[in-house]
Amino acid sequence: MKREALLFVPGLLFGIGLAISGMSNPAKVIGFLDVGGGAWDPSLAFVMVGAIGVFTVMNLLVHRRERALNGAPLPGSKSSTGVSPRLLFGAAVFGVGWGLSGVCPGPAVADLSTLQPEVLAYLGAMVVGMVVAQRLFALDVPQEAAPPGPEEAAPPLPQEAGEPDPQG
Repeated sequence: MKREALLFVPGLLFGIGLAISGMSNPAKVIGFLDVGGGAWDPSLAFVMVGAIGVFTVMNLLVHRRERALNGAPLPGSKSSTGVSPRLLFGAAVFGVGWGLSGVCPGPAVADLSTLQPEVLAYLGAMVVGMVVAQRLFALDVPQEAAPPGPEEAAPPLPQEAGEPDPQG
């Protein structure tokens, strides 16, 4: 239970950071994205540079570990498949949705506490979009997390010296 409580701390820090930086304010985000409209607000660029710096340091530290703080195995190495059309399409849809609404999914979850109808509609549409994408692209559980099928079952263990052979 103590380890699970520890996992609450990064989420809390993330939420506090979103609130302090203004990332949960759609008007501020749209002001940042409005580069050519005359009302450009560059302040979120400093937030992004700070976030990239923190991510870089933490990524280097995490990849030196074999297990997460809660004892779970860390995800595998970086993808070797490179940039795919599906990745580019997903990034474009994400960017267009963020630009049109001024809300990023992380801050939208933080804004859920306001119970504003706009936030609830956004999160509902986001969940519907995730379900549609999962069905459309047949996204499944990662292979390492899926239980082995009959053809993937582990081979039998070798017999210890002196043990009787159960088949003979």
